Amino acid sequence: MIGKIHSLESFGTVDGPGIRFVIFVKGCPMRCLYCHNPDTWNMDNAILMSEDEIIKEALKYRGYWGDKGGITISGGEPLLQFDFVLSLLKKFKELNVNTCVDTSGITFNLDEKDKYLELIKYVDLFLLDIKHIDNEEHKKLTTKPNINVLEFAKFLNENNKNVWIRHVLVPGITTNELYLKELKRFVDTLNNVSKIEVLPYHTLGIHKYENLEIPYKLKGINPPTKNEILLAKEILGITK
Repeated sequence: MIGKIHSLESFGTVDGPGIRFVIFVKGCPMRCLYCHNPDTWNMDNAILMSEDEIIKEALKYRGYWGDKGGITISGGEPLLQFDFVLSLLKKFKELNVNTCVDTSGITFNLDEKDKYLELIKYVDLFLLDIKHIDNEEHKKLTTKPNINVLEFAKFLNENNKNVWIRHVLVPGITTNELYLKELKRFVDTLNNVSKIEVLPYHTLGIHKYENLEIPYKLKGINPPTKNEILLAKEILGITK
């Protein structure tokens, strides 16, 4: 199978445990206001690669992975290319490689539960990005409701799959204490979450919007302050 790839990173340190080879795929149905990779939204101008080509490249770096590292499939939204990602994960697991998928869960559909049951057999860890716990605010932030996201979180919990929850902290959008407490209440209903990460909003991707001639709608919003980050971590129960 051929996948539509944005880029490959040989030495990822923030995309799961240990050192990871990160595969960034093209395509995403959401349009998050803070997205720092708008160049992954569309599948145009993708690098076309087969599973075997990606695996061959990844295995060059296996010596760096150690006991904890491995590969992470990210995006864009990797599960938009579901069949390709599933095939790639199967082949990596045949080689006993630790696998991680960084997803928003936005593509999940209970009517297609069987195919997700197949997928999770080959994933050691999901990095689940919960953009906003409130459905209406989620729509404002991403253009999509969060129903599928929360259903996917419940699905992974029911199937005892290891999950890290990720939450981007944007002043005035996701720093609201009430929403953070609501997010914590939801996470507390899950038994499979081994880590929660607060990711401070940054402006490093603005130049990409300018190059793509896409209006950047968060102009003027600064990264969260140290106190805002500390408060979010306290509410979410993050001790490190």
